[in-house]
Amino acid sequence: MSKFVSDVSGREWGEEVLGSEVPVLVDFWADWCGPCHAVSPILEEIAKERADRMKVLKLDVDQYPKVAAEYGVRSIPTLALFSGGAERGRVVGVLPKPRLETELDKVMGRVGSPGDEAA
Repeated sequence: MSKFVSDVSGREWGEEVLGSEVPVLVDFWADWCGPCHAVSPILEEIAKERADRMKVLKLDVDQYPKVAAEYGVRSIPTLALFSGGAERGRVVGVLPKPRLETELDKVMGRVGSPGDEAA
């Protein structure tokens, strides 16, 4: 992958995504998917710009179909934001970077810091 975006496997899912101390944006993708390749450079930029606040991981749905099915991923690319061990929001398809950032900011604003609990 790259310095800012990494692959995640089904075996690593619990630790890298559900157990993460920071929010995690997961790109459910496949190599044969044209739109998945189109969103990759956008995710690279976001991952680089937000490296201090979140991490970006990619899960290949062909290699790990059980994880994709567990989270109801039926179309790719699906971008799901996880925080505190739970999915907090999702975008399906390719969005321009400004729209994707707006969606991320909305969700991250609701999430707050890891470990924060609503009263």
